[in-house]
Amino acid sequence: MLRIKKSWLALIAVLSLSLVLAACGGDDTDEKATEGNDGGTSVELGQKDLTIPYVAWAREAISTHILAALLEDVGYNVEVSQVEAGPMWASVADGSADLHTSAWLPATHAEYWDQYEGDIVKVNEVIDKAPLALAVPEYVEDINTMEDLKDNADFGDSVDWKVTGIDAGAGIMANTKTALEEYGLDKWTLTESSESAMLTELKNAYDNEEPIIVPLWKPHWVFGVYDMKMLEDPKEIYGGEGDQIYTVARADLEKDAPAAYKVLEQYDETYEMLEELMPKVWDEDQDVAEVAREFLDNNPDLVEKWTAGVK
Repeated sequence: MLRIKKSWLALIAVLSLSLVLAACGGDDTDEKATEGNDGGTSVELGQKDLTIPYVAWAREAISTHILAALLEDVGYNVEVSQVEAGPMWASVADGSADLHTSAWLPATHAEYWDQYEGDIVKVNEVIDKAPLALAVPEYVEDINTMEDLKDNADFGDSVDWKVTGIDAGAGIMANTKTALEEYGLDKWTLTESSESAMLTELKNAYDNEEPIIVPLWKPHWVFGVYDMKMLEDPKEIYGGEGDQIYTVARADLEKDAPAAYKVLEQYDETYEMLEELMPKVWDEDQDVAEVAREFLDNNPDLVEKWTAGVK
C-alpha cells in the first residue's frame, strides 16, 4: 500500500509541475495566440521568417512593401528582395522565397503559370481588372489601334520604328513581341531596359511633346500624371479587357505560416488606393517603405480588416 501511495504522489507531482509550466509558458510566437483582433482565437504564426521577391514595377513595389509591413506588424521577420520577373516566379516555386504579389493572369504571366502552377498557389485576387496595351500620348494623332502602326511611315520614322520597352522578363514584353508578329509590324523593334528607364524616356518625350510608344498597364501612376491612350487591340493579344492580379505563394505556405497566409487571403487593393500611393514613390521620389508605413498608420480600419483573426 505504501508503494502505491508513493506512486500516486509522484504522479500528482508530475501533473502539478506540468500545469505550472503550462501556466508560465514563454512568449514563443510559434504558439497560438489567445485572441485575435476580431475577438476570436487567432491562427499560429508558424515559421517566423518570410521572403518576398518583387520586380520594381509601379504597383508591385507598393503592394510588396505594404504586405511586408503588415506581416511584420503581426510578428514576422520579412525580407523583401528586388529581382527580375523570372527569378521572382522561380524562387517562390522552388521554396527559396515564400510569396509574391505580382501574378497577372490569365494572359500576361501565362508562361510562368504554366511552368510553375504545380508548386505555386493562387491565394487571393487583389485586382479584378488590369488591362495592358501599347500606349502613346494623347497628342499623338491618328494612332488609336495596333492596326494604325502598320506601314505608318510618318509615325514610325518619328520614333525610329521603336517601341520603348521595359525589362525583358516582363509578361507585357512577351505580349508585345507576339503583337508585333500578329499585326504584321515587321518594321518595328522592341527595346529592352527597365520600367524606370522607359518612364524616363516617356517623361522626356512628353515634356517636349514628342512622339513615343511604350507598353503600359493599369493600375499605373502615369495615367494620373500624363494624358495617355492605350491602343485598341482587336486580336486581344494583351488579354482583352484585362488580367486579374493575384497574390501567390509557395504550395506549403499555408501549413508553414498560417497567420501569414490568412493575411494574404484578406489583403486586397483598389485603384484609388494605388493611385494615391504610386505617384509618391515614382513621381515624387519618396521611399517606398516609408510610403507603405504611412499608409498603414493612416488607415487602421484597413489594417484591422487585413489582419482580422491574426493579431
